[in-house]
Amino acid sequence: MSTRTDELAGGLLRHIHEQIAASDLTYEEFGALKQWLIDVGEAGEWPLFLDVFVESAVEQNAFKGREGSKGTILGPYHLEGAPVLSAPFELPRREDEQGERIVMTGRVVDASGTPLPGAVLDAWQADAEGLYSGFDARLPEGILRGKVIADDEGRFEIRTILPAPYTIPTEGPTGRLCKAAGWSPWRPAHIHVIVTAEGHEELVTQLFFDQGEHLDDDVAGAVKDELVVKPEVGPYAPERSFSYDFTLATVHASTPDTAGAVA
Repeated sequence: MSTRTDELAGGLLRHIHEQIAASDLTYEEFGALKQWLIDVGEAGEWPLFLDVFVESAVEQNAFKGREGSKGTILGPYHLEGAPVLSAPFELPRREDEQGERIVMTGRVVDASGTPLPGAVLDAWQADAEGLYSGFDARLPEGILRGKVIADDEGRFEIRTILPAPYTIPTEGPTGRLCKAAGWSPWRPAHIHVIVTAEGHEELVTQLFFDQGEHLDDDVAGAVKDELVVKPEVGPYAPERSFSYDFTLATVHASTPDTAGAVA
């Protein structure tokens, strides 16, 4: 018998039992809840439900106290095998790609501020309509996905477009839950990044945009103040740009090194 299983599963069940008593749950409500749980499984939405409503709490707990930049959830739209980009370091796009052009720059450093040359930044995002390549047939494969290698000073540059906010699927049981509870189904516009460097902890994060919609009602609860950026007209005019430095924690003896080679 696993005491850890007993701790986790038993604790969850105790909280459910306490909520049943606190809410004075009826058999009619229990029946509706039971059917909804079945519907989630039949619709194949358990990954969606867990990504949206559980992952953020797991991420905050798993990495509490970690030095370096803030992380957030991975989400369901990451794909392996994104191409390594060469100058001008632009995420692949269609010739007629819609959306405002933006430039993201910065450095990858360790906790002491020392640059990490050769750090890998794996970036992906939605398009100007909130769609992800590989998950929507309207987009060609590989659009708005790519890897950039930091230079000898840990610096990087990525050219892309401003993504759009989007809703989680609203027609299935997860969407019905949001509607019934009066919860926003929206995710704010964001760019995903996984940053890796040898000898350092992998950083999974997202960057959000100042004054963007749904920063305060992100259905996934993944927005953190430290992850909100403000693109402005500057050295890359007419494109707006922003700079963001990623600080990676050093891998210690008790911490597995998750940094991998460029795929």
